Amino acid sequence: MANKPAHYRDLLPAVLSPNTHPSEKPKPTELPMVIKSKRTNVIRRHLSFIVSAIVVAFAVPLSASAQQQLDNSRMTERTVSVSATGSTSATPDTAHISTGVMSEANTAREALNLNNAAMAKLIDGLKGLNVASKDIQTTSININPRYTNPREGKPPAINGYQANNSVRVTVRDLKRLGEVLDAAITLGANQMGGISFDVSQAEQLKDEARKAAMTNARRRADLYAAAAGVSLGQVITISEDVRIAGPRPLTTARMASTMDAVPVEAGAMQLDATVHVTWSLK
Repeated sequence: MANKPAHYRDLLPAVLSPNTHPSEKPKPTELPMVIKSKRTNVIRRHLSFIVSAIVVAFAVPLSASAQQQLDNSRMTERTVSVSATGSTSATPDTAHISTGVMSEANTAREALNLNNAAMAKLIDGLKGLNVASKDIQTTSININPRYTNPREGKPPAINGYQANNSVRVTVRDLKRLGEVLDAAITLGANQMGGISFDVSQAEQLKDEARKAAMTNARRRADLYAAAAGVSLGQVITISEDVRIAGPRPLTTARMASTMDAVPVEAGAMQLDATVHVTWSLK
């Protein structure tokens, strides 16, 4: 007869301490619980491994199948994509002036001192016209050497220095724009870099241009779909071009020096919006 596996009680001498006699048996509730706990942990580890193997075995085929279905749906889906632009006009309500002072002297220090005094007078005068401090921003400060014209083969030489200080002035009341320009010259400004106009509520006013762009896109998409013998389905994507540049002038500003306030025409600004829309076809 084959030998039967040894019962755990037959193995007691191997697990008992050297000082314990084999005839001395532990309490029934001590060693059986230890062995049962070990067997339970082993079983749990085996079950965890089996479950993990099953998940891995089924996950890869399911993922590949889902990807294949997605690729097939994309290949069979028919779409039409259209880009369109809408426009609206608005009256400018803000102007930006670039002005400043250029001073000359024999040394850089003298040129800068003269320029600082002239710019302080200009800025204080603009604030006296109720131009807020936040609407006056320094844009550049430069000091450059002044050279003589080369003569008889001699290289040009430094014969002085120029100091330049420019500011950007925002005028929010266009009715006073000519007054501000005239006052800047009177206060000592001898540099005028230009003038530009803006619409303070351009983002809100641009909504009309966005609606017009969507209408144009829908009209063109309907045209293409009808020409192809199909009809438009649901909208899949809509995106808009975001431009950093401001509104485009429809009328160029006009400036002229006169004895009175400088005459200025603000004209109108064009607000544009460009959208890209994709429809499904049915």
